Amino acid sequence: MKSIAVACALACLPAASLYAADAPAYFVPQLLGAQYTFIEQWQGRVHSPYAGPLSLLAQGDHARSHTFGIYVGVPITQRLALYVDTELFRGEGISHSTGLAGLTNGDVIRGGGGTLGRSAYVARAFFTYDIPLGKEVTWQERKMDQLPGAQANDRWSFKFGLLAVNDDFDQSRYANSARTQFMNWSLLNSPAWDFAADTRGYTVGGMTTLAKGAWTWRYGVYQMPTEANGARLEGPINRANGQYLQVSWQHSPDTLNLWLLVYRNRARMGIYADALRAAETRHVTPNIQADDREGRHKYGAAVGMDWPLADHGGTGLFARAGWNDGRTESFVFTEADRSASAGIQVSGAHWSRSDDRFGFALAVNGLSPEHRAYLAAGGMGFTLGDGALRYRSERIAEAYYAFAIHSFAFVTADMQWIGNPGYNRDRGPVRVIGMRIHLAY
Repeated sequence: MKSIAVACALACLPAASLYAADAPAYFVPQLLGAQYTFIEQWQGRVHSPYAGPLSLLAQGDHARSHTFGIYVGVPITQRLALYVDTELFRGEGISHSTGLAGLTNGDVIRGGGGTLGRSAYVARAFFTYDIPLGKEVTWQERKMDQLPGAQANDRWSFKFGLLAVNDDFDQSRYANSARTQFMNWSLLNSPAWDFAADTRGYTVGGMTTLAKGAWTWRYGVYQMPTEANGARLEGPINRANGQYLQVSWQHSPDTLNLWLLVYRNRARMGIYADALRAAETRHVTPNIQADDREGRHKYGAAVGMDWPLADHGGTGLFARAGWNDGRTESFVFTEADRSASAGIQVSGAHWSRSDDRFGFALAVNGLSPEHRAYLAAGGMGFTLGDGALRYRSERIAEAYYAFAIHSFAFVTADMQWIGNPGYNRDRGPVRVIGMRIHLAY
């Protein structure tokens, strides 16, 4: 509890109190933000003629999670900056964060589903370096991992260190944060994008960004974990890595934003068809981990769209779709080989509550034929394993209302409905009711 008290105390301090008033501008830590998020969810009963070790609990479940974070930035030169984020996670997700591709609490990613240690940890520690390519600038406000100041609209930027890949790729202004927006994993990123990360969602690597006019190009290389959903990263990076290339088009901040992401992962992964053949030969249950070999590849793509409609972007639509080859083992984010989602966010300005937000979205996840056959034969992944499978796509609907108590305090009511949980038409559907408290500085 001592670390929690320290986090709360720091969150209440003004940034200037962290360093002397006469300190120079550079090499001076600045508190960019602090947050606390509490999520409580109640899972209803699940129709369950059979179940496996990774199934949703048939009798229903109740779970809570807490995350604390402190975010600091250090300007080193006019172009070079260092950022360090410290977080702490307590709790877990419903049904031990298994039984679904679209798990219901996106914040448990940062706690490894509640399976890792309970002490504070460094989530991000990275450098950024910007090279201006033009004279036009936009003022950047202070926020998490962003020092205040002028940033060139046209620029060539670099970022490297310990970071989260999905901070920079597949970003949607309406569906990217389980702490303030939709909670389901299927609405945080495209589930078919199996991005490089350890169990908490972080990795080591680097990326470069070229922003020129309406176009933004990003390319990054990052370490993969040693095993599916693993806590340790594989090294050296040339032996196991994820490579990502994204191009985005947006004329100005409150206009249509389109992006295309392509990726290729190289890691010690298994192949579903090989695991099935080995199991049939030996007359045993297939085990994808037993087929893990170095040098295996997975590739895929995702597209996305944000369409601001009104209220300076506070009201808008979003959509995503993703695909991967589905031959190799689902390794990092979740077990999905095809995915699509779409939704809307509406600003409370329309009913005189300008800081409130209402959101509604639908998502569909699917599996490749090889992945389906593996699960149907009793195989297990890292989130799925009912012991059998009568396949149908997993279907998700989520609605939330975020009520602003103050500019730094929000209470959210959330409802989720999931049909064919874990892609199994024999089980479900399931309903999940949630409540969230989010405090931010």
